[in-house]
Amino acid sequence: MQIDLLNSTELQHLRDLIVAADNIVVCCHVSPDGDAIGSSLAWAETLRQFDKNPRIIVPDQFPDFLRWLPCIETIIRYDKHPDEADALIADADLIFCLDFNELSRTDDMRPSLEATHARKVLIDHHLNPSVDAVLTISRPPLSSTCEMVFRLAWQLGLFEQLDRKFAVPVYCGMMTDTGGFTFASNAPEIFFIICQLLTKGIDKDKIYRNVYNVFSEYRLRLQGYVLYEKMQIVDKCHAAFFTLTRDDLKRFHYVKGDSEGLVNMPLQIKGMRLSISLREDTERDNYILVSLRSVDDFPCNEMAGRFFNGGGHKNASGGKLFCSIAEAVKITRKAILAYSDMLR
Repeated sequence: MQIDLLNSTELQHLRDLIVAADNIVVCCHVSPDGDAIGSSLAWAETLRQFDKNPRIIVPDQFPDFLRWLPCIETIIRYDKHPDEADALIADADLIFCLDFNELSRTDDMRPSLEATHARKVLIDHHLNPSVDAVLTISRPPLSSTCEMVFRLAWQLGLFEQLDRKFAVPVYCGMMTDTGGFTFASNAPEIFFIICQLLTKGIDKDKIYRNVYNVFSEYRLRLQGYVLYEKMQIVDKCHAAFFTLTRDDLKRFHYVKGDSEGLVNMPLQIKGMRLSISLREDTERDNYILVSLRSVDDFPCNEMAGRFFNGGGHKNASGGKLFCSIAEAVKITRKAILAYSDMLR
């Protein structure tokens, strides 16, 4: 079974970069999800096998349902500690960019990452990477960046000495980026990787419960509200969308992560091909966070790029709009109609 990601020259280059580095930073994208956090934690654990002390910096808050992950307390939030983070980035001689394809996805961290003299290595599975890196490891067909981290650790010959602090975040990231292995997860290698992670004594059932069965009463009520009150079906287009306003979020005591997964729910309707979530940012005016999910061959990443200033994977993408929620609804309807032939 083919697990290796790199040829021998690339692998030696990666090894040499790590060995030569004194100060290493690992970073990921804004609004980090399970794959971003999981891959960052797991890759940092891999780097420790080289007797390195990597520092993990994330742009902003991650969901509460990830706070149980091992070594999560080592993560530095840029929005909370910008001076410390800027100093670490400035002093770094090697920066690993995980789970993003362009620096714009690091939000307020971007100027520091652009100004640093550190060499960068990109490890990512999104399309069209544009980070100026000395080594770009880009594999869009793979399920997750966590899968890539496993493959790299395996190819570096380090898996045997790694433990649960590596295996748990890798499994968590793979699980969350595939919706519990319900999409982007048909490759046999994925299940070989799961088998190997289980040898480290992880409890995959508990990981699932820790992520998906820890929501508050208010989150469940928000879910019901979205499905009953807010979901709109676009007739004959096999598409649905819903909005979440600041008032909605306040009403249901919203905390980071409460909207996770809601965009997938309309796809449970028979024949539905596309679902779009429009959520008002809680702090910035005229800033709408957009999530898109699709099934089969519908390219929601193409729609995200064309209408929502975003991108991503074919069946899971995101974007943003700088307008009111009412205008965002108009743009969404326009986007769905523009792709009506494909959706039908």
